[in-house]
Amino acid sequence: MNLSLTGKTALVCGGSQGLGLASAQELALLGASCILISRNADKLAQALQTLDTTQQQTHRYYAVDFSKTADVKAIIDTITASTIIHILINNTGGPAAGPIATAEPGAFLQAFEMHVVNNQILSQAVIPGMKAAGFGRIIQIISTSVKTPIKNLGVSNTIRAAVASWAKTLATELAPFNITVNNVLPGSTTTERLSSLFETQAKARNVSTEVIAEEWKNEIPMQRFGEPREFGAAVAFLASPAASYITGINLPVDGGKTPSL
Repeated sequence: MNLSLTGKTALVCGGSQGLGLASAQELALLGASCILISRNADKLAQALQTLDTTQQQTHRYYAVDFSKTADVKAIIDTITASTIIHILINNTGGPAAGPIATAEPGAFLQAFEMHVVNNQILSQAVIPGMKAAGFGRIIQIISTSVKTPIKNLGVSNTIRAAVASWAKTLATELAPFNITVNNVLPGSTTTERLSSLFETQAKARNVSTEVIAEEWKNEIPMQRFGEPREFGAAVAFLASPAASYITGINLPVDGGKTPSL
């Protein structure tokens, strides 16, 4: 099975921590050179030091705020002017938790811009290079909510579903060019995002975060939370040559929790 990404360059959004960094680490282990982008330059510099370089990979980073789409476009135009991106990992922090009935309309607009619009900007910039290379992977890190909406994540459920539909449409259009487009759906994985969700629910119910964590764990057939490296491995596989005939899918990495097929 050909898993080698030697000679390939991956652009990883949200690459300074969590699932983005875990994905970059696994891609680097397969030989890819990684470009990390996120808004915190200090965290990016630290993250870069954790990436494998034993296969002559070269890694770098750019700091950009994803709430400013014009800045995102400027950065990606700069990158693609001199570098072909073979693998794009679209990944942006999720919208704040809360019920949909009380969500401000502006929250939907902001989330749509950060997720759907930025994905479009980045993809449009890298697709010409992928076509020229005859190889491309566009992978979104989204959520299992695209299969089953999650309680108290009203805005996130809405926007994640929009991303999934966007990706499926793009997958069909790009399939003739050996460019695959897939979504990887994290379940409960030990990241800062999960801890934040625990804290929000604990405060709303006036219980400890330990109570919330135990409840969530009991809903997972594997009876444990996922590790970021386990998620990153799924992303790296979909980015590899071995996954060349897989496109347009939503892959849960959730310990079996998602109840739908």
